[in-house]
Amino acid sequence: MVQKTYFKTKDYCKVKFALNIENAETVEILGLNSDWENSIVMRKKKDGTFSCDVSLPKNLQHEFKYLVNQTEWLNEPEADAQHPNGFGGNNSVIIL
Repeated sequence: MVQKTYFKTKDYCKVKFALNIENAETVEILGLNSDWENSIVMRKKKDGTFSCDVSLPKNLQHEFKYLVNQTEWLNEPEADAQHPNGFGGNNSVIIL
C-alpha cells in the first residue's frame, strides 16, 4: 500500500509505505531519490505488516523496489506505474 499526504505549503509529500508479506523477517525500500545503495528499513508491526513513512520531493517520479529478507525483490502492486529496469524486470514508480 502507498498512501500520499500532500501539504499545500511544503515542497514535499509524506508517503506511507506498507507491505504484508508472509515469512518476511526484514523489508527494505531501495531506489527512492535514485538511491539504490542506502535502503530505508521498514518496521515490522505486531500484525506482521511492515511500514514506514518517507518525505519525498513533489513534482517528481520516484522509482523503487522492496527487498525482502535481503534476497527477494518485489514491486508495489499499488504503484502509480512500472518502469523497465536494466536487469530484465520492472521497478515500481510513485508519481508525486
